[in-house]
Parts: sequence; structure tokens; C-alpha cells
Amino acid sequence: MEYLGLILEFIFLGIGIYFYLFSIGKINSKNPEAQKKADAFRQGNQRWLRLLSLALIALMSVEIILHIQSMVS
Repeated sequence: MEYLGLILEFIFLGIGIYFYLFSIGKINSKNPEAQKKADAFRQGNQRWLRLLSLALIALMSVEIILHIQSMVS
């Protein structure tokens, strides 16, 4: 059960990293129509999306560190 929680924390960390990369424009779509929609969404929501993704990354990083420390000791 300990490992399942750790795996979920890594998944949420990956989601946070993906959202951050999306919010700064590093994630692009090959479909031009989908890219236009993504750019429009990014323009309207870039600020809060970046802040929330950074908060998720920070929170999950701390959780992973604490989880690994509790498993080791």
C-alpha cells in the first residue's frame, strides 16, 4: 500500500509538470485546429494555470520526500 501511494504521488507530480509546460507554451499539438483552441485557452488562463501547476509540483515534491523518508526509517 505504501508503494501505491508513492506511485500516485509521482503521477500527480507528472500532471503538474505537464500543466506547467502547457501553460508556458512548450506543449504543442500537431493538429492546427486543436492548437488554436489550446492557444486561446492558454491566453485566457495562463496566469492561474501556471500558479496552480507550480503549487501542485511543490506540494507533490514535498509529499514524495516525506513519503520516502517515512519508508526508509
